[in-house]
Amino acid sequence: MELHTNSSLEYDYHEDDNELNTTLDYSSFEMICVKEEVRTFNRSFLPSFYSIVFLVGIAGNSLVVAIYACVKKLKTRIDLYIMNLAIADLLLLLTLPFWAANAVHGWVLGIPLCKTTSAMYTMTFSATMQFLACISVDRYNAIVKLQGQPRASKQCSKTCSFVWIVSMLLCIPELIFNTVKKYHGRSACLPVFPESLGTILKATVQIIEMTLSFALPLLIMLVCYSAVARTLIKCPNVKKSQPLKVLAAVVSVFIITQLPYNIVKLWRAIDIIYHLITDCNMSKTIDVVYQVTKSIALFHTCLNPILYFFMGASFQMHVVKIAKHYGYWRRQRSAAIVEEIPMDHEDSTGQTSSFTI
Repeated sequence: MELHTNSSLEYDYHEDDNELNTTLDYSSFEMICVKEEVRTFNRSFLPSFYSIVFLVGIAGNSLVVAIYACVKKLKTRIDLYIMNLAIADLLLLLTLPFWAANAVHGWVLGIPLCKTTSAMYTMTFSATMQFLACISVDRYNAIVKLQGQPRASKQCSKTCSFVWIVSMLLCIPELIFNTVKKYHGRSACLPVFPESLGTILKATVQIIEMTLSFALPLLIMLVCYSAVARTLIKCPNVKKSQPLKVLAAVVSVFIITQLPYNIVKLWRAIDIIYHLITDCNMSKTIDVVYQVTKSIALFHTCLNPILYFFMGASFQMHVVKIAKHYGYWRRQRSAAIVEEIPMDHEDSTGQTSSFTI
């Protein structure tokens, strides 16, 4: 349930992002806005969607980490960036089962896990976006500045460390202010800000997150990939269609998955200060749209392995190499088993099977 005045919609409890505002004067409320429809939607939509994202994302990003750890090794800067991107995506995906359970049962795991899960979500989401920007800068240097494929260096490691440090700084508010509160018979993991700083701090945190996790990475990607595209078009005797398609796919997927979520998030940040949402039905609609766009933004973690698999033929080559190695191992194992089995226990068809690619 959410309460608001006739002039503006102010929140006692906000179901979509689980925020509790302790700065409100409860004697001033005149109208009640019941959001049971929003809670029902969250209980059905979030667990299903998060399960799909979790399974697909874990499979794809684990494959990327396995390739770099076992086969390809971290030879160049882009290798290091893609490896860190996959690790960030995996850590982000590991928080989804907690939020899926929270949508159904409320938060039952205590305050420490509430703080750490919220902090990890914010940290890894930001790191993912920033590593995408790092990859675009690396492609710009390699193609436009003609630096080739520079090897991974201490400077590159420092860049990755800087990204993780910035992302960790962004999650400090969750570590400080997030807690577990009882509301309508169920517990919720949410931030509780001090009375004197509640509105300003909440809006400031959201704007900083949007700047570092969307606006700045998008600007860097547009500038770098536009320059790369112009360079490719000008190059004679070069097959341009596939690289240009990849660049268009990378930028388009980023914009399609992230822009709607950040527009809604910006609208809500402005509403915290200026109280733009004054209608109960409008508030419910914004809540549902926020959850849907946020889920679409999370789906980007599933698409990253696909996009960066097609970015380089060498990456495809290593996937094929792993598959062939697995097929060879299966054939050898099958042959060893056949040698150990007596002839009278042979398959009734007189044949043995093996996995081949």
